[in-house]
Amino acid sequence: MNPRFPDFASFQAYLDSLGMFHMDMGLSRIRRALKALGLEEPPAPSVQVIGTNGKGSTSTFLAQLFTTSGRTTGLYISPHFLSPRERILVDGAPLPEEMWRNAAEAVLSVSEDLSPSRRLTYFELLTVMAAWLFRESSCQAAVFEAGLGGAHDATSALKHHLTAFTPIGMDHAAILGPTLADIARDKARAMRPDVPAVSADQEQKVSGILAETAHDVGAPLFFARDVAAGAEAHGAKWPDAPAMPGPHQADNLRLALAAFHLLAVGHGLREDPRLFACAARLAFIPGRFQIIPADNGFPELILDGAHNGPGLICLARALASLNKNPRAVVFACLKDKDLAGMLPLARALTDGPIIVPGLDVPGRAMDPAALAAQIGGGTLCVPDTAAALEKIRGLNESGGPVLICGSLYLLAAVYALRPDWLALPR
Repeated sequence: MNPRFPDFASFQAYLDSLGMFHMDMGLSRIRRALKALGLEEPPAPSVQVIGTNGKGSTSTFLAQLFTTSGRTTGLYISPHFLSPRERILVDGAPLPEEMWRNAAEAVLSVSEDLSPSRRLTYFELLTVMAAWLFRESSCQAAVFEAGLGGAHDATSALKHHLTAFTPIGMDHAAILGPTLADIARDKARAMRPDVPAVSADQEQKVSGILAETAHDVGAPLFFARDVAAGAEAHGAKWPDAPAMPGPHQADNLRLALAAFHLLAVGHGLREDPRLFACAARLAFIPGRFQIIPADNGFPELILDGAHNGPGLICLARALASLNKNPRAVVFACLKDKDLAGMLPLARALTDGPIIVPGLDVPGRAMDPAALAAQIGGGTLCVPDTAAALEKIRGLNESGGPVLICGSLYLLAAVYALRPDWLALPR
């Protein structure tokens, strides 16, 4: 019998045909596939990470904590920049293309007979594949970053051992609801009876909704700040300065450490301050205040995936904490974002010029000329990311960094042109 996917390119073509942005709310399809493959329970311990900002960094910190403590660890994360293989990692590394094709064959063998309207979506397929690949890789721990929301997110179909909430803010309002309370309630509904949950600092309204949902569901709820204070009162020493820069990364690390601490006794995890410090130093995720040293005609660059109001606020704080004053900003965002909230924050990031390139994101990309006009102040629009990089090439190295932010799709376009930047600074 001929394989469905003779090479990785054929699988990627099938994946792309599903539509990255296509969503079909409900967990019945993915639960059916997980049950058919015996994948309802991921490796223990398994953590689901939910929130608006900081999910990727928190997930990466936590996975690194498990790996550094000696557990073979699976990490499911999104989005990817150049290849979907970036989304499913084992001990921080992508898996071979052949394993991906085998995973796809296994998952589709139990779901292909469904009608087109009931087939697994792009994100559902990858979620089930992640669970399959983690089992095939003999993982002893797993971290699953939620894609969107909580109640209906594909990762909520798995039976996790802890739920971690990063800061919740306004994003995806057209899908999750028009207010912060709507968004918080959707994400909070990922909690399950008797499954502990731990949260980063939240706005008061969000904290109240998390506490109310936890009470109704019967899920023990903790806040990372309190967990850290309790651990330190008993002599624990947690690192507070990860290699990834910015005060928000210290908060993400604390949330990951709190999650690890809550799981430690029940899952035989060793809490060693030396291992914690090592994990904080090794954890890396591209595009999160990633500093690219001046080289090859470019000034120092800062690449950051801030793509909503709360993310841009965190970015501004990180710049101030490190005394980084961007001489220019390359900025782009999608038209379904909160432009009224984002654009004043973007304008405040620099006293210099703002360059707006076009993005190739069908249906969601904003016309660069229209975006530049809304930003105002002499903002320059260019056709694409290549033209934007050409604008900043040759700038004097001593004049301060250039910041590139506003959309993960903008960063993906940058990495497509300079894939060598994707792996820095390992």
